[in-house]
Amino acid sequence: MAEFSMGEGEYLVRLARKSIEHYMERRSVLEVDPPYSKLKIPYGAFVTLSTYPERNLRGCIGYPEPILPLYKAVIRAAIAAAFEDPRFPPLAKEELDRVAVEVSILTPPERIDDKVESRFDLRRMVKVGKHGLIVRRGVYSGLLLPQVAVEYSWDSEEFLSQTCIKAGMWVDCWLKEGTEVYRFTAEIFEEEKPRRRIIRREIG
Repeated sequence: MAEFSMGEGEYLVRLARKSIEHYMERRSVLEVDPPYSKLKIPYGAFVTLSTYPERNLRGCIGYPEPILPLYKAVIRAAIAAAFEDPRFPPLAKEELDRVAVEVSILTPPERIDDKVESRFDLRRMVKVGKHGLIVRRGVYSGLLLPQVAVEYSWDSEEFLSQTCIKAGMWVDCWLKEGTEVYRFTAEIFEEEKPRRRIIRREIG
């Protein structure tokens, strides 16, 4: 069952876009008082920007842990995705009408490597289309959202391996003792087209 209503999801997606526009114009962080009390509770959140209609990644930054009220996490993640993602140049004003905004609301990460007898059993603990992944080892850490595995048609083993690569580690790091593996789920809301209707994205 969905935890967030369409009204709450629509508000967050519009808030993400408005935060980007506000920062672009004024170089300051938008301040709001959200109309939904649930959005003031700490949650992990990511904001993803995609080119339209190509749907190529244009920026993705977020907070895996529930350390900020959800609406503040979305505001900060939106600004970071637009202007601070090291993989891309800062978003330009002329791009605003050519990028679609997506907000992923995350459940708290659940450690799973300490729940299996064999590291190979991690494959059955990860359900593609449901779970996102985090791997951590020392100073290295990588996260992939649930929708990524579906977009690339990965099975659970490939998903684990690609998360290791995202962390800057070797491809089978998830098999090594000492590597922590976490899973989480996400509710996703996105613009069908830039500035247009907002929908709940189903990835299962």
